[in-house]
Amino acid sequence: MGKKIRVAVLFGGKSGEHDVSLSSAASVIKAIDPEKYEVIPIGITREGHFNPGKKSLPMLQGKLEPEKIEQIGSNLPQVVEDAGTDLDFFGPGKIDVVFPVLHGTFGEDGTIQGMMEIAQIPYVGAGVLASAVGMDKEFSKKVFAVEGLPQAKYLAFLKSGWSKRKEEWIAKIEEELGYPCFVKPANLGSSVGISKVKKRDELIEAVELAGQFDRKIIVEEFIPAHEVEVAVLGNDEPKASVPGEIVSSNEFYDYRAKYVDGKSVMRIPADLPGEVAEKLRDLAIRAFRAIDCSGLARVDFFIRKDNGEVLINEINTMPGFTPFSMYAKLWEHSGISYSELISRLIELALERFEEKKNLITSFEVK
Repeated sequence: MGKKIRVAVLFGGKSGEHDVSLSSAASVIKAIDPEKYEVIPIGITREGHFNPGKKSLPMLQGKLEPEKIEQIGSNLPQVVEDAGTDLDFFGPGKIDVVFPVLHGTFGEDGTIQGMMEIAQIPYVGAGVLASAVGMDKEFSKKVFAVEGLPQAKYLAFLKSGWSKRKEEWIAKIEEELGYPCFVKPANLGSSVGISKVKKRDELIEAVELAGQFDRKIIVEEFIPAHEVEVAVLGNDEPKASVPGEIVSSNEFYDYRAKYVDGKSVMRIPADLPGEVAEKLRDLAIRAFRAIDCSGLARVDFFIRKDNGEVLINEINTMPGFTPFSMYAKLWEHSGISYSELISRLIELALERFEEKKNLITSFEVK
């Protein structure tokens, strides 16, 4: 057996999805192949401070068994333990690849990806551009529109613009979208800060709530529809999983329905005609390529209940990543186990890094 690949599992983060990240990271750490990989946990606090190695382990209490935490702590290499709380643990020879199991802002939005690019370290998942575009619901919708992907009507505005022209925006929303509609922070996931509103008073409250999480707000028309998701895996030649359907326990698939009450149901595969399932898989790959994604993504769709029209909702470049999350369950049904999925993503990260490493970065006029 050759030298193990040293994988830094990056988790936590300065995001409304901090707790979701802890669960995803704990799942990765438990399932990663110990024969192939040596795990270096790196926790990022809610304030944005990096805690490598043993300093990160208290963040995983309650997510990992005490024996597992103790085992990780006793096997950490000295080069990581010698590091401070800054970024010097990303130096040469300390880490082979980073698995950023980070959801939301300062993790899924291109910021941490940019840091990895500068440090010249391979990392799992989408690059800077795809992460940033995928995170911003307005800009991903603009890219999808150029690509010709069908989607629901929406409006987007800055919080400052709402404060100055509230009545104008209310009138525009009521005229173009109507009630009910959904109000969301433009740059957040896991349904944090999202509201379904049915009248003007609720709209005003919902915009104020979304504005606590982001400076930009997006309002989308309500679509009476089935919510269906497709997982994508790969780099230049991505593959799509079977589609899966979410049957929410709440009025819509909000944070509580996703992570708290446990009553929402996943139907895998979704009960769809074969041609519709193939269309969804094709659209998922088109969306993945449209933002120049790599590694992984989960693409979410609506299928209208009245006429069966398929609409793309959004793309998630680092979806929830526990063994029970939709992304992992879709691939499990498609024949790839959770542990295999982790290994494949690490391989894709190293493959992309090697390809980029061979590019010419200087030019001399002769």
